[in-house]
Amino acid sequence: MSRIGKKPIPLPAGVKYAVHGNLIVVEGPKGKVEQPIPMGIKLETKDGFVLASRDNDSQAAIHGLTRALVSNAIEGVTKGWSKDLDIVGIGYRVELKGKNTVVFTLGYSHPIEFVLPTGITAVIDPKQTRITVSGIDRQKVGQVAADMRSLRKPDPYKNKGVRYADEKLKKKVGKTGAK
Repeated sequence: MSRIGKKPIPLPAGVKYAVHGNLIVVEGPKGKVEQPIPMGIKLETKDGFVLASRDNDSQAAIHGLTRALVSNAIEGVTKGWSKDLDIVGIGYRVELKGKNTVVFTLGYSHPIEFVLPTGITAVIDPKQTRITVSGIDRQKVGQVAADMRSLRKPDPYKNKGVRYADEKLKKKVGKTGAK
């Protein structure tokens, strides 16, 4: 039995959803999210909660996944999702050019221009060393943050680079420290 799949999803006021075949469309105050769901999983509303149920036990593996995807879509249209990235290093910084282009200066011979996809916004702090990526689609926010991090992954020897704000790094000892 799927423990996560059986948990009811609270449906806040002002949020509507509609199932069209194997696609669920969730609309709320922040916007609209479309999420494909696997066949064999049914969604129903009862007492202000959305319940996910499966036809038979062959869908047990995707029952909890479907419930989590629908829950993320509902939370995205009400609160939104965000990820914080820190830029660490001397001379490393980030700035916003226009509305949807982020320019990174990461120690390369050229600045890197990163174009944000639709539905994703970026906020940069005044020191230009922290960027907050936000949007209503959790998967898109996470993918954009991962793509930004991959521009200059954190170096294990000097701890320089782009990293998540909550990421813990273990600094390695260089050649002189190994005995």
